[in-house]
Amino acid sequence: MTVYRYLTGPDDAAFCHRVTEALSKGWTLYGGPTLTFDSAQGRVICGQAVTKEVEGVEYSPEMKLSEQ
Repeated sequence: MTVYRYLTGPDDAAFCHRVTEALSKGWTLYGGPTLTFDSAQGRVICGQAVTKEVEGVEYSPEMKLSEQ
């Protein structure tokens, strides 16, 4: 099964650490990053899709994707 996640957050070191952590746990970047400006907060928000192949697991809407 291919698992998909879309990570989002402010454009800061914490966001980069979240993506790095996902990569270190076997996730792969899926496409390029996205950026948007949150005018209410006055900051840039990043997004990055990641995928991971997981063997022996069937999809369920209740599964916690971050734990795969």
